[in-house]
Amino acid sequence: MESERTSVVLLTRAGCHTCADALDVLTALCAEHGLTVDTIDVDEAAATRPDLRAEYGDRVPVVLLDGREHSYWEVDELRLRADLVARGHPKNV
Repeated sequence: MESERTSVVLLTRAGCHTCADALDVLTALCAEHGLTVDTIDVDEAAATRPDLRAEYGDRVPVVLLDGREHSYWEVDELRLRADLVARGHPKNV
């Protein structure tokens, strides 16, 4: 069964060390499931997407799964793994 493309996005901002840590965790976790992570800097995106900074700016890093908030401040690894499997992305062995 072929699954639809699952989107994993990390909302970040410059100088955020927690964001860098979250990106490391997400990159490894997504690679295990055959996915990649996209990043959006909420400050850089503010000109075209002011809603991102308004909604998430004080909670970065924020993980969005298929456009919906999944976790913030840290990656909820167990829940994300379960949600990726449920979307048809089993862990690569």
